[in-house]
Amino acid sequence: MLKQRVITALILAPLFVWAVIALPTTYISILFAVMITVGAAEWVRLMGEPAPIGKYPFIGLVWLLMLVSAWMSQYTALFYLLLSASALWWCYAVWLLQRYSAHVLLCEAQGDVTQFPLAALPAIGIVLLVPTWIAMVVLHSISPYWLLLMMVLIWGADTGAYFAGRACGQRKLAPQVSPGKSWEGVAGAMAMTVAVALVGGVLLEVSGVALLGLVILSLITVAFSIVGDLMESLMKRRIGVKDSGTLLPGHGGVLDRIDSLTAAAPIFALGVSLLGVRA
Repeated sequence: MLKQRVITALILAPLFVWAVIALPTTYISILFAVMITVGAAEWVRLMGEPAPIGKYPFIGLVWLLMLVSAWMSQYTALFYLLLSASALWWCYAVWLLQRYSAHVLLCEAQGDVTQFPLAALPAIGIVLLVPTWIAMVVLHSISPYWLLLMMVLIWGADTGAYFAGRACGQRKLAPQVSPGKSWEGVAGAMAMTVAVALVGGVLLEVSGVALLGLVILSLITVAFSIVGDLMESLMKRRIGVKDSGTLLPGHGGVLDRIDSLTAAAPIFALGVSLLGVRA
């Protein structure tokens, strides 16, 4: 499994970096739309049986709303409204996860998943997927390097969390949702985030108060990326599956790779836009 993960990462990571730097935003938007389409199909699977909506109607709805979000992104106020709504959802998701951990929301005391409000699942999937797509496209339109910085922040945080958790992880972060995560891992992720943000900011010629703002934004982004990861873990746990799909050998499905991004991308794109930075 580890060998598969490494091989897949060694193939996909350079291709992704090349695509982000070399391709124009129009092509990037199509590439990301394909990724979101696969994620939408996986989300229908995570809804369980019977799903409240079919795979193809849900994908069609996601595509329609991606087009609407692309139109909204042309108007600053509407774009800010869209990403702010996404940010509010993720604040609410923190509360949902806390309630779930207390065995009050989403499951009955016996773990009866039939009590989950199935009608809400398509809406949750849309809130996860559509803002992620438009946020990444807009970041790329600002500069490919801002999109890469966000990705490196997430990858770096994952690495910091992994090694800190392995070395001294004792206090569980959300044992009912993702038993492997610890508060020590979170601390490692945040330490790595500060380092990546400072180096990235210097390389992108951000300085002074703007650099401080970037560090704060990066910490907030990574904090919410953890929430995104936990949210997908919750969905997998409620139907008893390990991965969202099997597309990527050793890595599971697309949602398994972008779970952190579903929360991080809208937050980071909104923050970068408000900071008014360019590269």
